[in-house]
Amino acid sequence: MALDLILRNALIEAGEPLRDIGIEHGRIAAIEPEIAADAEIIDVSGHLVTSGLIETHIHLDKADLLSRCSPPPDRGPDMMPRINALKSSFTVEDVYKRAEATLKKCISHGTTHMRTHVEVDSNGGMVGFEALEQLVKDYAWAIDLDLCVFAQEGMTQDAVTDANVVAGLKRNAPVIGGAPRYDPDGPGQIRRVFELAREFDVDIDFHLDVGPNADALDVLLVCELTEEMGWGGRVAVGHATKYAALPPDSLAELGRRLKGAGVTVTVLPATDLFIMGRELDHNIVRGVTDAHALTNCGVNCCLSTNNLLNPITPFGDGSMVRIAGLYANIIQRGTPEELLECFEMISHRPAQLVGLENHALETGNPADMVVWDAVSKADAISKISHPKMGFKKGRRTFTRPDVELHVP
Repeated sequence: MALDLILRNALIEAGEPLRDIGIEHGRIAAIEPEIAADAEIIDVSGHLVTSGLIETHIHLDKADLLSRCSPPPDRGPDMMPRINALKSSFTVEDVYKRAEATLKKCISHGTTHMRTHVEVDSNGGMVGFEALEQLVKDYAWAIDLDLCVFAQEGMTQDAVTDANVVAGLKRNAPVIGGAPRYDPDGPGQIRRVFELAREFDVDIDFHLDVGPNADALDVLLVCELTEEMGWGGRVAVGHATKYAALPPDSLAELGRRLKGAGVTVTVLPATDLFIMGRELDHNIVRGVTDAHALTNCGVNCCLSTNNLLNPITPFGDGSMVRIAGLYANIIQRGTPEELLECFEMISHRPAQLVGLENHALETGNPADMVVWDAVSKADAISKISHPKMGFKKGRRTFTRPDVELHVP
């Protein structure tokens, strides 16, 4: 067998015998015991090997802003205005530098595919888009990076912002987003986004239904338009904190509606924990939707990072496993089966959202792989495991050295 690389002694599924993974021309050519071939060999010594992780909701353009913009003191609510005030000062070089530093962290934590939202509001223009457009090209060796062009500060009242969104789509952004909460005509923005999605044949990813109670759910209009346009499987809503306020029967009813329309829900635990419940001075609500309850209804759900090191989320290291562990802790899901589902929400479920049909660790698929210090996917979540190394199309992209204790 002619191969380029062999991962020796890989654990593919918990409890199964170790196997080798043979790679040729960037694809998995064989998964079987003791592959014999004249190829480079990396012995992974019984560690878990999985497909790469997929991040579907992150903001690279406004990451790493804490040095010039702190969170509001005393749990103040003005996180978004603090960032919006900075956007006119952003340059292509500035956005690129901050986004690149963040992207490197994500890659080193096992992410091989990413959808990043990029703002094109009139006060920032196309600066962020131009920076991330270049980043897509420069880091194609390590990660597939999709741009979701959207208006953060409203769209229906601003012709320049609308034109910028259209310009991003004309420059081949594969996804259009929206934030109707900040638009004077929220339903109008939702309809405009669907109109442009049809015109340019792109997917849709909204920031939606953020709030402490379950009144006035915008997702119902989103489901209606998704069905009308036949866009099932191509629409996602992120945050969705209002769903956390629904009692079980109502949440199940919403789950059936989401499943029927084919709308994905992306839960963003780090951000939602930080921004929710600020109107309360005790017994603070968590505001994080139980994605497990929705997946039990057949809804596709993902977990994602959203923001890192800015006033909206002044934490984060790019680890999606850490995000999944945080979510499991909040939602109180700790059985092996529930933790396995957490891993699925950062790997195979987001693959469905972004249309990766060949994401599984199977022969013939691209060799986008991560080696974990874990004995199972559930174990990786419960221990917040660090990846030991990663591969993109069979090429090693990073190696994390083992920690050495210096015993006296």
